[in-house]
Amino acid sequence: MRDLALAPPAAPPLTGGLADSVFETAVHNPTLPVLARRPAAGATRWEKVTAVEFRDEVVDLAKGLIASGISPGHRVAVMARTRYEWTVLAYALWAVGAEIVPVYPTSSRDQVGWILRDAGCVGVVVEDEQGVMTVGSVCTSLPQLRHVWQLDAGALEDLVRRGAFVPLATVDSMRRIVLPDSSAAIAYTSGTTGRPLGCALSHRNLASPCDTLLGGWRHSAAPPGKQPCVLAFLPFSHVYGLMVQGLCVRGGMLMGHEPDLGEEALSAALRSLRPTYFHAVPSVFEKIYKNMLRTAQQSGRGALFERSADTARDFATAVERQRLGRGRGPGFDLRLQHALYERTVYRRLRAALGGRVNRAVSGGSPLSRDLSLFYEGIGIYVHDGYGLTETSGGLTMQPLGREKSGTVGQALPGMEIRVADDHEILVRGPAVFQGYVGDEAATRAALRGGWLATGDLGHLDSEGYLTITGRKKDVIITSSGKSVSPAALEQRLRMHPLIRQAVVVGDNRPCVGALLTLDPDFVPHWRSVLALQGDAPVQRMREENALREEIGRAVAAANSAVSHSESIRVFRVLPEPFDVASGLLTPSMKLCRDEIVRHYAHEIDAMYQARSRRRPQSAPDVPAEWDDADNVFR
Repeated sequence: MRDLALAPPAAPPLTGGLADSVFETAVHNPTLPVLARRPAAGATRWEKVTAVEFRDEVVDLAKGLIASGISPGHRVAVMARTRYEWTVLAYALWAVGAEIVPVYPTSSRDQVGWILRDAGCVGVVVEDEQGVMTVGSVCTSLPQLRHVWQLDAGALEDLVRRGAFVPLATVDSMRRIVLPDSSAAIAYTSGTTGRPLGCALSHRNLASPCDTLLGGWRHSAAPPGKQPCVLAFLPFSHVYGLMVQGLCVRGGMLMGHEPDLGEEALSAALRSLRPTYFHAVPSVFEKIYKNMLRTAQQSGRGALFERSADTARDFATAVERQRLGRGRGPGFDLRLQHALYERTVYRRLRAALGGRVNRAVSGGSPLSRDLSLFYEGIGIYVHDGYGLTETSGGLTMQPLGREKSGTVGQALPGMEIRVADDHEILVRGPAVFQGYVGDEAATRAALRGGWLATGDLGHLDSEGYLTITGRKKDVIITSSGKSVSPAALEQRLRMHPLIRQAVVVGDNRPCVGALLTLDPDFVPHWRSVLALQGDAPVQRMREENALREEIGRAVAAANSAVSHSESIRVFRVLPEPFDVASGLLTPSMKLCRDEIVRHYAHEIDAMYQARSRRRPQSAPDVPAEWDDADNVFR
């Protein structure tokens, strides 16, 4: 196995808890704007909150928590969207030594009951009446639960009033006894293959990747002399969102919150706050790209957009070769063409993110190389990072000036990455979690001699760049014994504007297949552009045939990136996308593969049976008999 890491550690050791940075910033730079909030939902005006104002809010709320009996070691769940109150509450809880248990507000009754019971929460903060009802429905099985606070009913204001008599010295004394290795959060895994597990993350765990990134990369988050600004919209219920919050608070960045993940609300928030740095997941970058394409097509500039996108990728590829010492960079003609599109296209595309972003980070799952090159080519370099709940977020980052698209960069200073003989990624370092709450067996299985077995597959190149190839548990083995990692195929399929989700199947089947869902926003646009003539029945038939052909081309394009034996030979388009409510997506929008396969078992069987009827029955599992992909629609 190979073992590579960057050294030495870039950040000074932590001496206290996460809340200390709030108090330190208030002392050293009291007038620094650290948070931005809007007077009302959807408002375009942002009011800035200074470091000293933020500290005072944290102190007042901490007093109320103390008056309510919250003390060091108590666990309080926060079941709310990404909003201003989440951040104030988090640092107030950490100031009194309590532990946060983030819970997705969209979680089901059973999920909420399991997490609150498994973590032993004494309190839970919900957002609205629906949250109260969800918690109320499981209260009888939660003997330790003493408090249910509702944000939209003025719970935080009530807590502040209740704690008015508590001396400031009490908060200070409780904050000062918090040690770096005290637990700060119990973050639950996505639960794609069973009950979610609670990862105990210490203050040191959560601070480590933040301080390392700030030490080596903060200067790239804004132009020289400008304060970095970030719009936090990723769920704080996910460790990636928690890391974004930690980066902003510990790094003195201005942070605004957007709880509504709808396209219109997010777009409006980006235009009004105008962040300098952008954190998102691959699906967001994919959606933004598709929206750019759709807008261009609707205005009659679709061909122009596609030419400019090709030029952007070609330009970024040439620039990458140059910075890695493998070429001379863009030639004169390419630079001239790129400069033309910069004036006419690219600056307008950057306006979709507010107009000030020139760097971004993608996390949660790998970002496709083509998409990364597109964004770099239009002037927004997207760092594709890697991390897990068990590693408190980020493990890797692209080295500045040596970025390599298609990889997730190199190990952060202080972290070590090793790739085992079976290609599983193993990691160790200060960000690795303390263990799974109440599950010593699972902890022992994950931590092997100090190394965390991530369950992810990948490889390190000669320069230490890590490439993620998939999840160990997701590998498909066909009936002929061929092992196929579905990630690359699914990633390429999602890049097609019409395809929203893709799940590759094929365990114990004669070939690889796929279940696809269509993008409900792009399909109507595609139909309008198609503009077929004829009466309704004829038009529907022609549209369906055209759709079959288009999806077939998308499958063929995805297949071009893999070997013949790994390519998709059969597929089926499902009538509706997977969602959280149906249990087919986790709250963090990850595919519940096992559940999807069970839910659509009949469709999968029919897909393969329809294909086998067209082939000689004597040898249905011979790869040569499965040469052309079937475009099977449900």
